[in-house]
Formats: sequence, structure tokens, C-alpha cells
Amino acid sequence: MTAAPVLHLRGTVVLDDEREVGEAWVVGGRLTLTRPSATDVEVLDGVAVPGLVDVHCHIGLAADGPVDAATAEQQAVADRDSGVLLVRDAGSPADTSWVHGRTDLPRLIRAGHHLARPKRYLRHYGRELADVTELPAAVAEEARRGDGWVKLVADWIDRDLGADGDLRPLWPADVLAEAVAAAHAEGARVTAHTFATESVDALLDAGVDCLEHATGATPEQIARLAADGVPVTATLLQVAQFEAIAAQAVSYPLFAARMRRLHARRYDQVRDLHDAGVPVLVGTDAGGTIAHGRIADETREMVRAGIPAADVVAAASWRTRAWLGVEALDEGASADLVVYATDPRTDVDVLAAPSAVVLRGVRVR
Repeated sequence: MTAAPVLHLRGTVVLDDEREVGEAWVVGGRLTLTRPSATDVEVLDGVAVPGLVDVHCHIGLAADGPVDAATAEQQAVADRDSGVLLVRDAGSPADTSWVHGRTDLPRLIRAGHHLARPKRYLRHYGRELADVTELPAAVAEEARRGDGWVKLVADWIDRDLGADGDLRPLWPADVLAEAVAAAHAEGARVTAHTFATESVDALLDAGVDCLEHATGATPEQIARLAADGVPVTATLLQVAQFEAIAAQAVSYPLFAARMRRLHARRYDQVRDLHDAGVPVLVGTDAGGTIAHGRIADETREMVRAGIPAADVVAAASWRTRAWLGVEALDEGASADLVVYATDPRTDVDVLAAPSAVVLRGVRVR
């Protein structure tokens, strides 16, 4: 096989919040800041940033549940071509461990199955536990199966309440605490799906490591999140669907009214999280009802909510890589990067049009 050409990155190469350089090279799959002696060189002009991160994504999942490997591959390729080169899969009923062996697909951090209760989550999505006391053992099992993360469903509509059906917590506080401790004992972190106000305090008391959505967090709970340094994945593309969900919930007026309230203040909620100092992560919630490859749409929504473009791009790239323990761009690091014609830190719309995508030192787009 012919070796890949050396890539010369020229213009601006963003390493992190504090450092950027005018040029760098990709040699043998690695980034170097030292000019090589190679003559077979491909020049990539523009602004290069570390590969984007979709921190709430579901490779292997579609609206009706798990998908086959060929469909999962298509999902991963769509993410890759959008510039997403690192995915934290926030729960999938399909075994996607095979992605680790594919050098042409994004790096994947799996969270195993969503952990839920019968009739208290989307059908065919999660691992349903009949008894709440099963949660700590199930968490430990999923921690061993995954890549250092476990996903809990903390609240969902309780339809057994009839017309009073609304979002309700799935797990008692003491069971949650034991479950999070079980994950930590396995060296894994825990993230939790939560729409409701009623679940947040127990999750924080239990020591959860991240929240997904957090649409119901109150100002007091947001202050706790900031003080504890617990990040929140905004998933504004998902929250944008709350009005449509409410319209279908005619038999559950309390639930429908709540979802409409959460939808109406979705931008205020995300801005409040950011302004309080909560790390707001970028996740599309792709899989299920949202198509893969929409990272640019999610970042655009976050800017619309009032988060500065520079912070959104950092959260979509090097800051979240550091939080996940995955290298960004530096001397000797794997060359996972995206090049843009202009700087997305000043115009986030640029993220929709990468001029080059380089994964493990190979240009894939």
C-alpha cells in the first residue's frame, strides 16, 4: 500500500483554549509542529480544530430500536463526514463494539444499554429492570461491558397514573446512590437522562457525573450543578421536539403542559446553565428520531440560546475531548482534525461546511 501523503496544515491550527499555531504537519498519522523533510505533501489551508465530539449520540439505534451493522455503519459515516471524530454513545441496544476495529470510523466511547424500568421508557431502547433493587448490579454489568460510561433513565412519564400521568423519577434515592457507587467502583462514570425537576437533586446527591437534557433543572439546582462541576448536554435538537410530543399526549394533560413549558423556555434554560458556569456539552441525540451528522445544527441552536460561538466550538471539540480523557491536537497526538475555510469560533455556521476531515492521519473527506 502507498503511504498516505504528509499533510501540511497552514493558516491557523487550534490546539486548545490558550494555544494556536500558524502551521503543523501530519506525518504517519500523527501531528507534528516540526517541518518534515518529505516532498509528497498535501496542503490544507484554513482553520484546523481537533475533531468534533458528539457527546450524546446513539450509533446502532433507530426509531424502532436496534439496527443492523450496515445501518450503524451508515450512521457512523454520517457523523464522521460532519466532522465528528469522537462519539460518546449515550446508550444503545445494539452491540457496536466492532466499531473499535474500524480505523475509518469515529472513535467510539460506549455506555452500554440504557437502564430503565418496564413501560417507563421508549420501547425496544433500554434494558428494563422489573425491580428497582436490580439497578446497582445492572449498572456494574453495563460498566464492564461498555467503555467507561453507564446511562440511566432517571425519569419518564408514568402512564399508570391515567390522566394524572406526568414525568416521575424511576429510582429511589438510596438505590441511585448505590448504583452510582457501583459504577465508580468499576472505574466507570454515570450519565442520566432527565427531563424532570424531581429527579435532579437525587442524581446530584448520588454523585452522578453528567446530566443529559436537564430541562427541568431549577435555578437552585443549576447552582448545584455549577458548584459540583457536573456538565449538562443540552440536546436542543431533541428539546425542539417537545411541542410535537405534547400535541400527541392528549390523554395526559399534565405531561403535555409540562413538555410545552420546557419547550418554551429551552433557550433560556441553556443560557442559564452556561451563565451559571455549568459546562454545557454538545450532543445531537442522533439515533431514534434525529438523523446523524447534525452537529452543525446543534451548535447553531446553542449559539441561538446565547452561548458565545467560541465557547460552543470549544465544547464541541478540545474541551470535551479533555473531559473524556481523549487527546486533542498536540505534538505526537493522533491527527484527528477538521479544517474549515474560516474560523468557526467567530461564525459557528462554518461548522456545516468542513473543507477537510482527517481521521487518524488520513483524509476521509
